[in-house]
Parts: sequence; C-alpha cells; structure tokens
Amino acid sequence: MLEEAGLVSADQAKAVARKQVSLKQKREKTLSRQKPPTGNGQKDHEPVDIVDVIASMNLERADDSSRTLDEETIYQTLADKWQFPFKKIDPLKLDLNLVTTTIPRSFALKHLVLPVAIEDGRLVIATSNPFNLEAMEDISRATNLKVKPVVSPKSDVIKLIHEFFGFKRSIAAAENQYTGLSVDLGNLEQYVRLKSSHEFPSNDQHIVNAVNHLFSYAFDQRASDIHIEPKREVSRVRMRIDGVLYLVYELPKVVHSAVISRIKTLARLDMAEKRRPQDGRVKTDKGGVEVEMRISTVPVAFGEKVVIRIMDPDILFQDLDQLGFTAMDLIRYNRLITRPHGIMLVCGPTGSGKSTTLYSTLRSISSPEINITTVEDPIEMVYEPFNQIAVQSAIGVTFSTILRNILRQDPDIIMVGEMRDLETAQNAVQAALTGHLVLSTLHTNDAPSSITRLLDLGLPAFLIQATLIGVAAQRLVRTICGHCKESFDMDTEELRSLGLESGDNGNIRLYRGKGCQKCRGTGYFGRTGIFEVLPASESLKKMTAPGADLEALRREAKKEGMVTLRENAVQKMLLGNTTYQEVLKVTWEQLT
Repeated sequence: MLEEAGLVSADQAKAVARKQVSLKQKREKTLSRQKPPTGNGQKDHEPVDIVDVIASMNLERADDSSRTLDEETIYQTLADKWQFPFKKIDPLKLDLNLVTTTIPRSFALKHLVLPVAIEDGRLVIATSNPFNLEAMEDISRATNLKVKPVVSPKSDVIKLIHEFFGFKRSIAAAENQYTGLSVDLGNLEQYVRLKSSHEFPSNDQHIVNAVNHLFSYAFDQRASDIHIEPKREVSRVRMRIDGVLYLVYELPKVVHSAVISRIKTLARLDMAEKRRPQDGRVKTDKGGVEVEMRISTVPVAFGEKVVIRIMDPDILFQDLDQLGFTAMDLIRYNRLITRPHGIMLVCGPTGSGKSTTLYSTLRSISSPEINITTVEDPIEMVYEPFNQIAVQSAIGVTFSTILRNILRQDPDIIMVGEMRDLETAQNAVQAALTGHLVLSTLHTNDAPSSITRLLDLGLPAFLIQATLIGVAAQRLVRTICGHCKESFDMDTEELRSLGLESGDNGNIRLYRGKGCQKCRGTGYFGRTGIFEVLPASESLKKMTAPGADLEALRREAKKEGMVTLRENAVQKMLLGNTTYQEVLKVTWEQLT
C-alpha cells in the first residue's frame, strides 16, 4: 500500500520484509526461552506489527527525501486505502469521562480501542485496526450506540489509554476516599465543621499519581503554565499553550485540597497556611533535562488557587539569532550587550519573553573570565555559571539594598530582575558609572517610553544620559503551524484600513494555518519574538530632559533607523511566519 502511494520504493519494501522476518525469528527465540504461561490470563496486548517495523526504520520518503516516513503518515495512508476516516487525537479535546467510563481499561488495552467522541448519535472509536469487528460489536452492545471506527496511530492510542485511565483511576479512588468527609465552600463562605483526622493526606498514592500525571501532561503539551482553580462544584485545571489558556480537566471539588496539599508539599510551602499567598519552586525531570516549576498559591473565593509556571531551559536559554531579531536589530543588540559598561534595558509587559531574552543574552556573553551576578524576584531558573541572588523582602534583601553589596563582589555584569523604584534605579546607575554592564527590565509599551519612564521614577536626566546605552522592547507573536500552512491573497487597501502598511499596492500574498491536529485547530504552533532595538544616540541623550516629549523621541528614534514593533511584526507577516490577525492583536498600541 505504501509503495502504491509512492511513499516507499521497491528496494525499501524489500528491506522492510527482511527486517520483519529477522524480528519475527528473534521474537520466536525469545519466547521459546521463556517459561510457559502460568495460566493467569496475561497476554501480550501490544505485539510488534509491520507498521511498528516500518516506523522504527526511519525510512526516507520516496516522494520527499527531506522527510522520514513516520507512524502518523503510515496510518494516514492506510486509512485512505482502507476507506476509513483518519483521526489524530487531540488530548485537550477528549472528554475524560467518555474515554474512561464507556469501556473497561483491560478491554481498551486488549483491543487497542479508545472512545473519543459521540457524533450524530454514534460513538467514535479510535483504533489502529478498524477491522476488529468483534470488538466493535461488543462496544456497540455495551453502550447501545452505533460505532464509527476511525484510524489513529497505534502509539497514540496506547499512550492515551495508559494516561487517561491511570489519571481517572487515581482521581476516582481519591474521590471515593474523601467523599462525605467535608463541605468545602472556600474563602467566600465560611462553613464551620469538625475535620476528620485523616482528611486530605497529601502523600496519598492516588493524589501523587494524579499530580505526576498533570505535570507530565503539561510537558507533553508544551504548556508554560498550569492553573488549578477551585469553583463551587468542581476544581478546574487549565493550561497555557502558546499564550492561550485551554481547559483540560474538571476534577471533583472534594479532591482539590488534596491536590493543592501535594503541590505545596513538593514546593516546601506551609500546608496549614491557606489565608496568605505563598511562593515556592520544584525541580523535576523532563526527558533527561531538569525543569524548574515556580509555584504560586493565592486564596480565592472557593479555596486556594495554584498557578505553576514551567521554566523550560530549552525555552529560557536560546541562541540570540533564534529569538526573532531581524538581521540589523541583532547586530545592534550585540553591539549594545558587548559594551564594557552602561545600562541596557529590556522592556515589555508581563509574558512578553523578557526573561528568555535576558537569560539567553547572559548565556551568550558568559565565559570563565566574566563574573555575572543576578538579582531576581524570584530566581527564574537556576543556572550554575551565574551567581544568582533571590530577593527576600522579609529580611531586607531587596533589589536596591543588595545592589550596594554586589559592587563589593567584583562583578563584571549585573542583571537586575526589574527596575521598579527610584532607589533601585539609582543603585543601578551607580553600578554603571563604576564600570559595570547592567542589564534590567522595565514595564513600558515601547523602547522610547523607557526614557520617559526613568525620568518619571525621579532619575536625574544627566545620569540617564551618562549611563543608558540602549533599550530593546519586545512582544511575542504566535507562529503559523508548518503542518497546515497555506497562502492566500489580500488587498493592500484592506490591510491599510486595519492599520497595517505593507509598502505595496494591489494584492499581496499572505499566509495562515488552516488548522490541524498538530496545532489543535488553531493554525498556530509556537511563538517568536518581535523587537524594537533603540541605541541611546547623542541626539536622543540631548532630548532626555524633564518633560521630554515622547512623540519627539519616537520620531528621532525612527529617523535614526529604529524598526518599530509593528514594522517588525509586519515583516514577519510578509515572510509567512505569522498572520495579520496576530500582528494586530499584539501591536494594537501602535495603531496609526
């Protein structure tokens, strides 16, 4: 079938046949050495078949040598030949109860079948073998529903059976254990009751399994944040993926406190303290790489809400040319960060990627000859070559106070997490004046605004002129999914009416994602940065004075060649990296 579809050559087909014979012989030898079955009914439900053999060989596709023949492509081709619909399962869109209560786990694993939806009164069953009529008939009799088989990759079906049934089993067992123990109305309404002595143990194995599943699931889905939110009847779990929150689960409210207690235990927080916000961190393993998770708890109406920020080193530490800088902006930025002293600011709102830019910058200029010291609130990611200091306001260790001590630590480069008040700014200026390169962040909408912001903080204009070497403002835009990318033509007049200037007339070619299983139907996969790099020139320094005209600063910056956030985003749109909708959403402040 694959040969007919032009995906494998005749020689490759023969190589597959030889490989299959070899594996079959090895398997028979292994089985002959093993003891006979004990009669306990155990059976290998996941035997290696020819699709597994082909997928494991990583063959070059006969129709496109730059791509390998993967399991998904094989099953798509088979589904087409078998005349069954193909379905790439999106775990975020699965109904946990439908998957786990329709058929038993043992039956699902034995036949590799997974209920995924009910469409037009028919139960959609994902399977790698749609010809297993006996299993389909059994499911139909058990559910009183007609069955509609769809073809899905075998590894997806197996993985989801293990994940969903395991998670459901843990939550259900915990729910049964805690049912009837309490009435929890959270912080909104006080309910006086006597607590049971064994209520909500955080070390319960079911809860441990459930929390472990949440973490591993978030890693698989590339989530940056996990939100666990108590409501009146349920506990809602949402995950932020590419900047957008998706509802993943709704758990029984009765297990919410146990889940929160487990997370607080891992983060070494005070489990008894439910009235005050707390912060902690957890380090764990993700595919052989250490990942840090920042834990934040806060009391809300119906209990304690937890937000877990996943600090993935693959995201935080990138090569500067992978962040999204244009070629000219990257040259300018590199010139600024290699200066021997002065203040370099990275600006943007929360969630705009400032931490990634700063960490990537520090790593790029880090060497054994340079002493890099950071002051952070909190430390985003522990990185051994840096000397990282955490702000601890309770004992007087603040941005401003610690900066005085850092100067006695013989630093070359100082990174200050945020320049949030006059005292911090003054100490940063003092560090820059004494021959240090200071990197910091500021919450402003664009690069020129940072100059007026420093003046607003109360910093004297002559000190800004003496120390500020440059500013980089940034945002994150979602990138178009490479698996469903398509082109279309759009009239430039229509773009102009939206506030986007492409520099052309007539129709121009733009791109968008149609929406596929890889991107969950959104048309986007991943994010990239857009930047606005502003070196502090002599003319801009002369304009830095109390009551400085922000519009005049912007005009001068553009005159000197600064590419604005909007212009940078439009370039990415024209290159096919993002869509015009994303450009409008992210750069709305710069509408003309």
